[in-house]
Amino acid sequence: MKQTIPQLKSTINSIITKLEIEYPDAQCALLHDNPFQLLIATILSAQCTDERVNIVTRTLFQKFPSPQEFADVPIEELEKEIYSTGFYKAKAKNIQACCRQLLERFDGEIPRTMDELHSLPGVGRKTANVVLGNAFGIAAGVTVDTHVTRVCHLLGLTEGKNAEAIERELMEIVPQEKWTSFTHLIISHGRTICIARRPKCSECVLNIICPSSLI
Repeated sequence: MKQTIPQLKSTINSIITKLEIEYPDAQCALLHDNPFQLLIATILSAQCTDERVNIVTRTLFQKFPSPQEFADVPIEELEKEIYSTGFYKAKAKNIQACCRQLLERFDGEIPRTMDELHSLPGVGRKTANVVLGNAFGIAAGVTVDTHVTRVCHLLGLTEGKNAEAIERELMEIVPQEKWTSFTHLIISHGRTICIARRPKCSECVLNIICPSSLI
């Protein structure tokens, strides 16, 4: 039987408490020194592992430290730099267009609203949520990636079929001050214990709560 909203809120609080103890250092896995770097890294992370993105950006941000350098570089050179992240042509096109709009519309600064960020090429709600929450501490929504989708479905927290629907469901039951950290906790759990195709249910601190537990 599906839980009511009050029941789900109580379940969420228990989940967050247990995961905060289990993963006290859970944080954004994309390495960055400033909001601009986080924006670019998040665009690159689409259909790519954070580990691969971090390898690429280690040299990428040395060569192109600001929107101006990304805007000026020949597109073929940018494609070559980010080739290993996959979908490199589309990503290079979006990154360059994004940087040019940052320069033209925002004086090279990263905007701090969902609508403004979402208006940039290559920036969807997921990317905007990552930047706002992790770079500026602004809880505009819940970042929904493949780990969040899978784990939250298994925990019976959501029934949504797409990221937008899942985000709306989570925003209703997760305390707003936890929107950013909740994503990091779920991702950490998804990578460490609740692994796709081989979950470690016997080691899971949520196995009593989880309706999908195999024990």
